[in-house]
Amino acid sequence: MRELLRVDPKDAIPIWRQIEEGLHRLVLSRKLAPGAVVPSVRDLARDLRVNPATVAKAYQRLVEAGVLSTRRGEGTFVAEDTPPLRVRDRKILLQDGALRYASLSIGAGASSAEAEESLRKAWASLAHHDTRQEHGEKR
Repeated sequence: MRELLRVDPKDAIPIWRQIEEGLHRLVLSRKLAPGAVVPSVRDLARDLRVNPATVAKAYQRLVEAGVLSTRRGEGTFVAEDTPPLRVRDRKILLQDGALRYASLSIGAGASSAEAEESLRKAWASLAHHDTRQEHGEKR
């Protein structure tokens, strides 16, 4: 999971929110499939080197949102019917991501045109990957 989910303690966004958003993105992108088991709070906290209470808060919010479900004695799983991201939440998520990307681009000395081209290429790469997965193709 550590390779799929990263947190940045220097980011202004609270770590629990980074975990929540990261897991939600993994679920929406189907990198975590419906019914898949997610790491225990302790395991994920250890992997990310954060306090277990931080992971527990993110998990609880995802359970409340219907993204994850818990089964007593069995663990935490991706919900079978994950609700789509609400328009308001999607806009907030996109704005946060855009600000981070713009900051990274400016810090790297990239022009707006370079940043836009990089984003277009990333978008095309992901769209191509998703299309291949839908058709059962391997990379």
